[in-house]
Amino acid sequence: MKTFSRREATKSIACFTLGTAILPALPSVGTNEMTTRKIPSSGQPLPVVGLGTWQTFDVGNDSAARERLSEVLTKMKEKGGKVIDSSPMYGSSEQVVGDLTSRLGIQDDFFYATKVWTSGKQAGQDQMESSLRKMKREKIDLMQIHNLIDWQTHLKTLKDWKELGKINYWGITHYTDASHDTLARIIKEEQPDFVQFNYSINRRNAEISLLRTAEEHGTAVILNRPFDGGSLFSSVRGKILPDWCKELGINSWAQYFLKYLLADEAVNCAIPGTSKPKHVVDNMMAGYGRLPTQRERQKMLDYLKTF
Repeated sequence: MKTFSRREATKSIACFTLGTAILPALPSVGTNEMTTRKIPSSGQPLPVVGLGTWQTFDVGNDSAARERLSEVLTKMKEKGGKVIDSSPMYGSSEQVVGDLTSRLGIQDDFFYATKVWTSGKQAGQDQMESSLRKMKREKIDLMQIHNLIDWQTHLKTLKDWKELGKINYWGITHYTDASHDTLARIIKEEQPDFVQFNYSINRRNAEISLLRTAEEHGTAVILNRPFDGGSLFSSVRGKILPDWCKELGINSWAQYFLKYLLADEAVNCAIPGTSKPKHVVDNMMAGYGRLPTQRERQKMLDYLKTF
């Protein structure tokens, strides 16, 4: 089955709406701000929409791609986004993030999150030092154990690095529903500053217990795969947004999907990935305006069931 891309979905929706606005309606500069939520372990406010870099920032030295990504970062900053999430697993992404933010002179305007993705204490330390160099940081805001690889070993290193001031926060990550019970157990036992996991409007396993566990134990939540790897855009092919979306400031399907997630107060930040400037603006705007109530969230779910 062909995967229906966000670009194709936007084009198709435009044909069906007969003039109804689908791209984000942007507020005037200075008249609104993105919603923030405090990191439980510190009280530091964090904007609720950030940026993932898997695949999208793995462009090496491609000058045209780097120019486009420079615009992505610039527009993200303009709209109030801060969290940039990367990993050594993501090819050249860490290096590209470091190079571009430095060249643009905005390197101190973001919250940098990356990961350790290897086994063994020394290998982990070496990899994390490499990440700092690539991202051109003396200190990383958040270092996470990627997909729980050798997590018991890296746990002590991350706690030591936080104590030494080499990182501000430490966390754990995964991207599958099957990992949620393990993530919840580690949250209860080790009290990480952050947990990152998969959650989308059509894959809501995290609602069973993981979100509440993180909230109860003071662990900040970052969401990956908020568009379910892009499959959500396939599910709304040729479908129009209902009129009541205007009440929620929802002007695109991306905002529909993101606002549903952000309405849960346990969520600190969602990190959709993109390499397109117009899409990063669209994503960022999901963090503006009011968020759905629980009743409105159910209405959003019910509408999708009509397709």
